[in-house]
Amino acid sequence: MSRIIGTTAMGLRAPIIKTGDDLVEIVTNMVKEVSKEVKFHDRDVIAVTESLLARSQGNYANSDQIAKDFDNKFEADEVAILFPIISRNRFSILLKSFAKSGKKLHICLSYPSDEVGNLLMDEMDLFNSNINPYKDVLSLEEFREVAGDYKHLFTGMDYPEFYKELAPNSEIHFLNNPVDALKFTDNVLVSSIHNRELVKRQLVEAGGKTILKLDEILDGPVDGSGYNPSYGLLGSNLSTGEVVKLFPRDAQDFVERLQKNIIEVVGKNIEVMVYGDGAFKDPVGHIWELADPVVSPGFTEGLKGTPNELKLKYVADNELTGLSSEEAAERFKKMVKEKDQNTDKNKTLGTTPRQITDLLGSLSDLISGSGDKGTPVVLIQGYFDNYSND
Repeated sequence: MSRIIGTTAMGLRAPIIKTGDDLVEIVTNMVKEVSKEVKFHDRDVIAVTESLLARSQGNYANSDQIAKDFDNKFEADEVAILFPIISRNRFSILLKSFAKSGKKLHICLSYPSDEVGNLLMDEMDLFNSNINPYKDVLSLEEFREVAGDYKHLFTGMDYPEFYKELAPNSEIHFLNNPVDALKFTDNVLVSSIHNRELVKRQLVEAGGKTILKLDEILDGPVDGSGYNPSYGLLGSNLSTGEVVKLFPRDAQDFVERLQKNIIEVVGKNIEVMVYGDGAFKDPVGHIWELADPVVSPGFTEGLKGTPNELKLKYVADNELTGLSSEEAAERFKKMVKEKDQNTDKNKTLGTTPRQITDLLGSLSDLISGSGDKGTPVVLIQGYFDNYSND
């Protein structure tokens, strides 16, 4: 075999990015330095974390600005905050901001876990109770009778208590049918992420009066705040005790400008993407990592679509038996070169039918992490190669 190394990914250390920095120029210069040590190829990928782009844009909002937009968009004195995720980083400042409006809040939590898998109670305690989670609406007191003072596995937090402290002008309810929120008020802020469109539609069809989603709060600037016209507060992160960093704007424009610069520097057709949370699930905590509205808010043309791959394990067991290692390798190379959309589906069965950007974004998120590695830019090489490429 003439080539051993396939796909590789490496984190690139970046300077500390500040508001107003020219991120296109900074990343271009990083690539220029890397090119002195690493050979670039067509279809290599440069992935830039969303937080870098948002920080360079100064895309921040404080709790007063969020509270003002929330207050302006809900005229009623009572609002249900429906299905927020359980997170200090993602939701605590948002809830604190909504409470600043002075409105009575009905915090409606799904149980036994939130949308992305954060548990609020021991699932066996629910199983052993007489509660039907598909239809029963619980008060905080009724919830405590079953869940006790359950603490989050990783953070050690009692989130119902924590959210109650953040919003003292609130009541907490536990429910799983979104329409049940209308028992408390017909004004609802849908705070879930991935099923938000469906939940809003259910509430509107059930007679809700003012039904908004998180992506409709801070979808425009308020008193000089940052904003996101597509995602509003979705994808926001804790910055300080009173400020959140919003999901970046104009990510598509950014990747296209950066791609043009990088191609000029390395002379190869490099793909570029912005990535946030990866789309994977923690096997211990059962938490689905993706708390952003999308894995990638901006990516170049060559990253569209899904992989078209043969399942090597299937082919090896069904068509390459009895051949020598050399013969099997050559046969498989030929099959890879000749594959098309009409290839026998059994030969592709089990390959991952996910968007390329979701796969690459998940890889990048794992490489860069969210701690002190200081590598918010990731270089991925060989991803689009296959067994036939020597």
